[in-house]
Amino acid sequence: MAPVTKSTDQAAMKVEQKAKITLYWLEKSRAQRVLWLLEELKLDYELKTYKRQNMQAPEELKKVHPLGKSPLLSIESAATEKPIILAESGVIIEYLIDHFGPHLVPKRYEDGRDNQVGGETESWLRYRQLYAAHGHRAIDEMYVKAKNVKARKRNGQLLTINQSVLRERSPFFIKPVTNMIVGGFESAFLRPELGRLLDFLESQIASSPNGGGYLCGHELTGADIIMSFPLNAARGRAGLSEERHPKLWAYIERLEAVDSFKRSVQKIIDTTGSYDPTL
Repeated sequence: MAPVTKSTDQAAMKVEQKAKITLYWLEKSRAQRVLWLLEELKLDYELKTYKRQNMQAPEELKKVHPLGKSPLLSIESAATEKPIILAESGVIIEYLIDHFGPHLVPKRYEDGRDNQVGGETESWLRYRQLYAAHGHRAIDEMYVKAKNVKARKRNGQLLTINQSVLRERSPFFIKPVTNMIVGGFESAFLRPELGRLLDFLESQIASSPNGGGYLCGHELTGADIIMSFPLNAARGRAGLSEERHPKLWAYIERLEAVDSFKRSVQKIIDTTGSYDPTL
């Protein structure tokens, strides 16, 4: 199959790769970025929505996957004997991009430097740093930790968190993100390190290749989609403000202005009656 680049080739690829897709979406979770990707790729899919019960995913999700978490994605095609069930948003997004949206990954090599060490484009290197290196796992840990912090605060318990495990599993630029939405509860410890992270991301937007408005250049990529969840959760908290990080703030608003993002939000409003991205 020829490389996929623009919408015409993308449409041809979708015909060739026709599949039945079902997204199991849970409110206030990273499932929203998977829904955004499905809308961005203009794929046909079935959406099944779930409400949290005492901040947890409902037991019925365990009927789909033993872990009972969300997001979950079911895929059936002519090549499958039974549905493939994918768990974890980073894995789901990478799978969908591999099969339906290679154009959401920047060009890897500079012209004439194919397969050469050091021949990669700046955009591709940024993509790999911001998406890969288990960055999505660090974001997942941030999400779980944030929920635990809120639950323990409500119960009036003192929270002690072992930061070393999170740091060992996180790439250098994402480590503080695992903590950012905890907010004032740990602000005295996190603020300097978090400030450096946000300053770094601000500089990434400011120095986007060829003056682009996204993390990897002029075009939206999977890195923007995967990073949308923690940045949106952190906005207005723990030092992420329009005054201090205007370019990063404008970048988040730019993501929310993308047609496919707006369609994903409207899809949830139409299906559940409301949309609330906050944890």
